[in-house]
Amino acid sequence: MNSLPALQVLNLSMRFGGIQAIREVDFQVDEGELFAVIGPNGAGKSTIFNCINGLYKPTQGKVLFKGEDITGIKSFKIAHKGIARTFQNIALFNHMTVLDNLLLGRNPYLHAGVLGGGFFFGKALREELESRKDVEAIIDFLEIEAFRKKIVGSLPFGIQRRIELGRALSMKPKLLLLDEPVSGMNAEEREDMARFILDIKEELATTVVLIDHDMGVVMDIADRIVVLNFGTKIAEGEPKHIANNPVVIQAYLGEERS
Repeated sequence: MNSLPALQVLNLSMRFGGIQAIREVDFQVDEGELFAVIGPNGAGKSTIFNCINGLYKPTQGKVLFKGEDITGIKSFKIAHKGIARTFQNIALFNHMTVLDNLLLGRNPYLHAGVLGGGFFFGKALREELESRKDVEAIIDFLEIEAFRKKIVGSLPFGIQRRIELGRALSMKPKLLLLDEPVSGMNAEEREDMARFILDIKEELATTVVLIDHDMGVVMDIADRIVVLNFGTKIAEGEPKHIANNPVVIQAYLGEERS
């Protein structure tokens, strides 16, 4: 059994000019865990994700993935190592079909080259067939069969959220980063998304780290939670302990619970 954590964030700091976005943040995520990062607006949550997947190079500290230092590595190389993410603002290709959007997530597995792809034979054909098989399995998993050939821009917001999740899953990630996956959804859509996230952890055996403001969802599905406030870690633990932590309550509500 591999004893190394799936993810380690060590003494991570990020400064933008005179603004300290995150300051000396530490946490680790164990293999197969569903881990949540929460905090008020501006707490530095998305900045941490951007440091993990290579959009930002941190000012200080390290990010380790299965023991390997990936700090500052370019995003496409991190994707090839098995880290995928979704974004707070949906980033799909609205003029393309659901199927084509999901197939784009298979890019790390396509190695046939321009010549093979142009003539569509041999290795290119095998890769295409394998990609389509995997994508069809994701479509079934996320229950979006009715939309597979629809243009993404014509679909409801909640379905688009599900499609973006599917595109990340098509990369077969070992670590999945979800940036506010239930933001903007109604109650039924949030319940569906929470169920899918749990299934990703349990059925696909994927380590998940999520950011979200919906405390009901986070408290229901997370194994452990780290709390940030003004870029600093103020608490870490199981949901039941975080929910009753006076420092966390003060950060969210501005006062301690009596």
